Parts: sequence; C-alpha cells; structure tokens
Amino acid sequence: MTRLPSGELALGGVPLGDLSRQSAEVGGDAGARVGTPTYVYDLDGMAREARELEDAFEGTPHLVAFAVKANSAGPIVRALVAEGCGADVVSGAELLLAMRCGVSPERLVYSGVAKRDDELDLAIGVGDAGIRAINVESVEEIPRIAARAAAQGRVARVTLRINPGVDADELDTHSYIATGHDEAKFGVPLPSVADAVAALDAARSNVHLVGVTSHAGSQLTSVEAYLASARAVFETAKSLRPRFALEFVDTGGGFGIDYGDGCPVRPADFIRAARAAQREHGLGDLALYCEPGRALVGAHGVLLAKVIQRKIAAGEPTRRWLMIDAGMNDLMRPALYQARHRIVPVVMEAGARLLPFRVVGPVCESSDDFGVHDLPEGDVAEVALLDAGAYGYSMSSRYNGRPLPAEAFLRGGVVAALHPRKPITDWVDDRR
Repeated sequence: MTRLPSGELALGGVPLGDLSRQSAEVGGDAGARVGTPTYVYDLDGMAREARELEDAFEGTPHLVAFAVKANSAGPIVRALVAEGCGADVVSGAELLLAMRCGVSPERLVYSGVAKRDDELDLAIGVGDAGIRAINVESVEEIPRIAARAAAQGRVARVTLRINPGVDADELDTHSYIATGHDEAKFGVPLPSVADAVAALDAARSNVHLVGVTSHAGSQLTSVEAYLASARAVFETAKSLRPRFALEFVDTGGGFGIDYGDGCPVRPADFIRAARAAQREHGLGDLALYCEPGRALVGAHGVLLAKVIQRKIAAGEPTRRWLMIDAGMNDLMRPALYQARHRIVPVVMEAGARLLPFRVVGPVCESSDDFGVHDLPEGDVAEVALLDAGAYGYSMSSRYNGRPLPAEAFLRGGVVAALHPRKPITDWVDDRR
C-alpha cells in the first residue's frame, strides 16, 4: 500500500482513486463496473507472503496449508496454490472449492469440531485415498470417522488435534479467536489424550493416525504462546511415536499482522522458532505443517467505500460522523471482535487539516461502527479500510437486504479478475 505523489492511494501499483468509478476490462468484458463497496486485493503481495513463508522451511519437508476460511476467493486460493500452498478447510464446501482451485487431496487438511457425516464422507472418499488428514477434535469423533471410512471400505488418515491448555491471558488476543485454552471448544484436552489413543487403537482397521496438531489462536504478535502450543504438540507426538507411524506435526497458524499498532514478528519467525523446538524434541525427521490464513492475505486487501454524507452535531464536544456505503455486513470484524481497521481517504490533499470523525455504515445497528479516525475536514469522496484481506468478504452477509460487496483482484498492475456485486433484486427474489 503506497500513497502516490498525487495524494492518491495505490495498491499493487494500481491507483485506487478512479478504480471504483471506472469500467475495468476483465476477461474481455470492457464494461465490468467496480463500484463500491468493493474489496480490492493485491495477488502479487499475497504471493510474496507465501514465498517468504516457504523459504523459512529451508527445503525441509513441510506443508503450508492456507486457511481458506480467511479468504475463500478463487483467484486468491489459486495464486497461493501456484506458490506451493495446500489448504486447511473447515467445511465440505471449502474442501470442494480448494480442490477446484487446484489443491490435490494429498495437500488438504480438514479442521472443525462438528463435521457432518456427509462432509466426512467427502473427505474420506475423494481421490485415491481421501485427503491428507482429518483433524480429530474430540474422542467422540474417532468412532464416527471410523464408521464413515468402513462404509466406504477405506482407511481415513487423521491428525489428533490437541488443546494445549495455553492460558488465555498468554495468548494476548481477543477471546473469540483464542482457541488453545481450557474453555475453548477446539481440540482434545491434554488429560483426554489417553482416551483418544485408546479410541484410535480400537479403530485401527479404518483410521490411521498420521500426525499431531494444535492451534493456539489467531492474531498472535509474539512467538511465546505459539511455542507453548507447539511444544505441547511435539511432546504429544514424541509420546505417540512408539505406537503410531506419525508422518508430520502441525503447529497451526494464527500469525498476526500489523493493523496499525505494530507487529514485531513475521510469519517466518514463528516457523523458525517451531523448527528449532521440533529438533529439540527429536522430531526433525517429521514434516512440519502450518496453517496460516490472515498472515498471507490480510495486509494485501482493502475495502473501498463511498462517503454518503457527514453528520455534525454541535455542542461540547462537537461530534462528527462520516457515513459510508460499507457496513458491518461487509466487514464484520469491528462489530464482532471490536477490531480496528485504519481508515484513510483514497485521495489525500496536501496540507489537509485532520479532525476526528466516527466512521459508520448504513446498517440499522449501533454496532455498525468502525471507530473514530482522523480524516480531512474538507470533502472526502471515498475512503479505504485497510488490512481487510482476511475475514472480510468471507464473513459478509446480506443483512438488511444489502448486496454482498464486489471483489477486484489485482495482478501485475491491472485488474486481473472481478467478482461483481449482485443486484438487490436477487435478494428480493430469493426472499419473497
């Protein structure tokens, strides 16, 4: 993300000032309108993130499994697959999408605490031997997987996802995205690992344990909590090796990005620390998997929005609102997690005086609020909500009958693909 000498904001080398108003020529369609609200993504930036993370493994056996839930747009998944990524999925639909974007079953892992039988059937039945691994998240899930595999005459490959019991305060992230503490619904608690082993032993004819995994939480900005979770994975794996032919260990994702308050570590730092701990536990011969989502895509997407109007309430203090055409249905994170995204004018005039404005959307909820931001006192036509490439469109909804936002994908300094906004009549026709 850069600010050009003209004052115009640019992403991936593309000035955003005219992008929302222009007709982009995409796939031979010279009349494809971009409009607002629109997510704009820099595919080249995302590819660079993937290459940097791949390099951290220094050629050792590994898999970078992109967490599709962060952003499920096909052009993004395909761009990351082209850089060597596999996929971490959490639903049958994400599994099918990943495969249609070029991810082979051998490079797919499936997480989630409540997989339906039809989703398990899909994961077990694809390809010659099913996907790389289904992450087992409870003792009770093991006989269910075994039964679905038996029905297909197959052996399901599974990974034991442990809950490492990392103290929630150590995770230093929002409680809704902290997954590795004792009260979280995710993973097999360490005291229940023995029960899981017994269930795996009983299901050996249809279930093959190939690895151990965990996920401490998301938006981690230091390696300590990640390493605490990783060490629990390695200790568990070391204890299980005499009984099971393990092939890999998986330390999850959760690598944070800089939303404006700083982030002193890069994703590669987490991997280098995990590799060192893996060797210390005598597991250097096993492949190391990770499941980044936000870290690959978050910083390389913005949400463009048009300014609808201002509202100024006189008094002490004077209250100022900036009302935009993007709402909480387009970007849920601020309403759900109290997350803060920096908001800047798409075109910034030199020397403009800045004043605090509370930026709000059109949705009929008080939580449709993006916080207070310093913005120019004069007229602003459009703004960009930064660092919106992860958990933006993938969490969007049609609440209040609002269309889903459009998506524009930049590569090589041009719009390489466009997912246009659907007309409001689609929603009317669906609901009547």
